[in-house]
Amino acid sequence: MENKIKKSVATLLAHIIKIDDRDIEKETPLFCKLMEMDFGCSPEEAKTFLKETLQEEYDLDEHIAIINDALCDDKLSKMHILEQLNHIIYSDTITPDDYEEFEKIKKALFSC
Repeated sequence: MENKIKKSVATLLAHIIKIDDRDIEKETPLFCKLMEMDFGCSPEEAKTFLKETLQEEYDLDEHIAIINDALCDDKLSKMHILEQLNHIIYSDTITPDDYEEFEKIKKALFSC
């Protein structure tokens, strides 16, 4: 289950990078740092998660559901995920779409 959560959190964080068409080289160190702090990912493993997510199609709602299933009663961990998402959002120019996406994800994470 931990691998599924790791993949889902990585997808959630990479999602912001992907939808904003951000500079991957600039965002990679922060992404790797966040994945290392929470999941002990090596930089290589985190870069692989980021690269795969940016190249493949994914269902964000499915990944949010996986996180919800694993952390349904753990609001503190969900808040921590949102904090990480904010770090990604604030690492570059912020747009109104970023706020919209953040609110959509926040609502979905706290749906259970």
